Amino acid sequence: MIKKDFYTITTSECLKLLGVDKRGLSEITAKAKLKTDGENKLEEPKKKNLILVFLLQFTDIMIIILLIASALSIGIAIFRQTSSELLDGFIIFGIVLLNAIIGFVQERKAENSLQALKNMTEPETKVVRNGELKKMPSKNCVVGDIIVLEAGDIIPADCRLIESSMLKCDESSLTGESVPTTKDSKAVLGQNTILAERKNMVYSGCVISNGRGLAVVVATKHNTEIGKIANMLQESKKDETPLQKGINQIGKIITFLILAICVVTFAIEFWANPSEPLEAFLTAIAIAVAAIPESLPAVITIIMSLGIARLAKRKAIVKRLHAVETLGSCEIICSDKTGTLTENKMKIQALFYNNNLDLKAKPNISNNEFLFLSNAMLLCNNTSKSEEKFIGDPTEIALCEYTKSFGLEKEFVDKEFERIAEIPFDSNRKLMTTVHYFHQSCVVYTKGAVDELLKQCTSILINGKKLELNSYFKDVILTANNKMGSNALRVLGFAYKEILPRNNDSNFENNLTFVGLAGMIDPPRKEVKKAIEKCKTAGIRPIMITGDHKNTAIAIAKQIGLAINDNEVITGAEIDKMNDEQFNKILFKVSVFARVSPENKVRIVEGYKKQGKIVAMTGDGVNDAPSIKRANIGVGMGITGTDVTKDVADLIVTDDNFATIIIAIEEGRKIYSNIQKTVQFLFSANLAEITAIFLGTILFPAIIFLNPVQILFVNLISDTLPAIALGLEPAEKNIMATKPRSKKANLFSNGVGHSIIIMGLFQGIIMLTCFLLGNFVFGGEKVAMSMAFYALNIIQFFYFISMRAKGSVFKNNIFKNKWAVFAVLFCFGIMAIIALTPIHIYLGLVSLGLLQWLVIFLSCILTLFASEFIKITLTKKYDNK
Repeated sequence: MIKKDFYTITTSECLKLLGVDKRGLSEITAKAKLKTDGENKLEEPKKKNLILVFLLQFTDIMIIILLIASALSIGIAIFRQTSSELLDGFIIFGIVLLNAIIGFVQERKAENSLQALKNMTEPETKVVRNGELKKMPSKNCVVGDIIVLEAGDIIPADCRLIESSMLKCDESSLTGESVPTTKDSKAVLGQNTILAERKNMVYSGCVISNGRGLAVVVATKHNTEIGKIANMLQESKKDETPLQKGINQIGKIITFLILAICVVTFAIEFWANPSEPLEAFLTAIAIAVAAIPESLPAVITIIMSLGIARLAKRKAIVKRLHAVETLGSCEIICSDKTGTLTENKMKIQALFYNNNLDLKAKPNISNNEFLFLSNAMLLCNNTSKSEEKFIGDPTEIALCEYTKSFGLEKEFVDKEFERIAEIPFDSNRKLMTTVHYFHQSCVVYTKGAVDELLKQCTSILINGKKLELNSYFKDVILTANNKMGSNALRVLGFAYKEILPRNNDSNFENNLTFVGLAGMIDPPRKEVKKAIEKCKTAGIRPIMITGDHKNTAIAIAKQIGLAINDNEVITGAEIDKMNDEQFNKILFKVSVFARVSPENKVRIVEGYKKQGKIVAMTGDGVNDAPSIKRANIGVGMGITGTDVTKDVADLIVTDDNFATIIIAIEEGRKIYSNIQKTVQFLFSANLAEITAIFLGTILFPAIIFLNPVQILFVNLISDTLPAIALGLEPAEKNIMATKPRSKKANLFSNGVGHSIIIMGLFQGIIMLTCFLLGNFVFGGEKVAMSMAFYALNIIQFFYFISMRAKGSVFKNNIFKNKWAVFAVLFCFGIMAIIALTPIHIYLGLVSLGLLQWLVIFLSCILTLFASEFIKITLTKKYDNK
């Protein structure tokens, strides 16, 4: 492979170095190179074996604990030759298996959705071989191939231009530049010319937007600029999400509790019956296993899966299950500008004609000068139309789209004014001119840079008259131009003159009459400003990172409320001069990073992460991919996004809209909040069981408080369905009016841990009270066990009602979540069936009388009021911090 900065040498030197001429390679040579170098395509990341993907679902610490619990239960059942522990073990294993299947299916669905977004047609390239032009798959291009480039072509490899005519290239996917780059094959550039300014080169994956050219391939596959960026992706790994860390913490807590329960239960059982140490050990293990919240991993997975399904309907595809809750803790959103914050479509924003500036560009078809300017926009314009879609340079397309908005079509004007000559735009003149035949006369239209155009104008069109272009009018025009420029508009000037049909003078660009100016920009999306406001209200800091020019970037940032002052912008070149200490100081002063490289983007993301922030990075181009992968949450664009970017992203926004990201963040916050409620609900229930069993065993070691099957029944029926229903609760009203949770926060933060302990102990004491009343007042051990069992179930229903809202449940619409209503009715129904039919006998229970039921209900309803009081107390405490 020849390694050379081809932009620093002439076209003839380039061809000589590659050993090729304009007739192209021979087929024999090309086939030999293809065999040696391989196909011209980036290697796709190896897909994980489906069995491995499935097995990875079993690696969380909670899942490992449950697998151990399942094995212990089955082992005890075999040893004792009993069915209760066997049922225990198989149910726990079934839940773990269900959890794994849900996670596996979700990942496969995300992969399939992503694949559907990719372009299924294989790109083709026009290549010159043996002097003949032929179309062939882009993957067959080799170094030295001569390729023909025309508007709309996707460039198959990095190439040095050897011919160019009005050639412009959209390089936004590589450089972030929103405006197409003008190309010039004759240019020879300096050694350190940055990628965005190499006007004699075209790069793989970019698109020809205008003109035509001839180029020689100088690099393919991983040696291209896109390939180099793709290689950077292999050097970075994803961090654990906050929820994964939280679940690991829960796993450690559960491990500690299990060990404590085993030790204490064994000691008490052995003290009560010293002759049966093995029986004491097995009892301790059985109770400990039964006390595990085995449904928790499956419930969390179901909650996240349902959230992901909701997001998919709202145009956001989540690729990694745990990534969805990371969105909820996002503190910084680093967003690309073009196509995400803006429409990725140039639009006319301002006009100057008849000596007046209109910053809203309102159509004025009753004004002759406005119509004259509109004709100039359409006639000095090389846009074509295919299937009702304009094709060509985005700037020229914007002119056509604007006139179409008030009914003036390019096809109609082109028929009226037959084009007979053209002087193409070039970077030296900065002008383009077309000549048209109209009603036995000829009209010349010229457009281009305002300064250069004014040099060729001698008059100005005002109120239907040609007036001398004196210093006063020039000042007015230049003032209007500067006003548009200060708003980061790209300004084009338009002029005309009439000539005789057989005028032999080929210098059409002199003695022109100035017509007007048109200012255009890639405008912000309409919904972005509100999304930015929502971001700031939610304590999230939006940052713009773009390859575009400094002035354009800050102007857009001001329009959408992302920045206020000009000093909030910094360029990649300025970043490169800073050491880490200087760079860290400016991170929270700057809102816009312009003209940045892929390396700059990675440094910015890493800078925020080092300061303890949860960072989201959005983008569509290959240049965004390394920083997207390094971010805590990578967001790729579904429409304009490259395959490389989509592959490394955690979230794909299918409408390329920043506002959709905010929707996803809100959903992420809701999911985390609901998971926290679920953890609080389940752990309180399990702590109640542990408290009651522990105290009951200490006080009455010879009496069985609840047997493992009864505890397992509560965990699977009374806990699981309400826990899932909690995960479907609507978002709290103020969910986007609070700051993101701290990176140090976990599932037990902000009073959740305290609430679990207080309410778990409270519920345990109520259960124990019912047990004692049953044993000493209502008739013995069986009645006591039955009252404790029903109390444990009914307590959960009242606690569930309170848990549904972080605020007062009495102010909450209890019918808002239909699944919650269904869960309560279903669980009450199951309780009624058990209590009123012989089924209770199989659970070791007895029938209860009306008085006993009244005691249970009155005791259990205290849980609702206690929970409300604890919520109010803890809310005040943590809100004041």
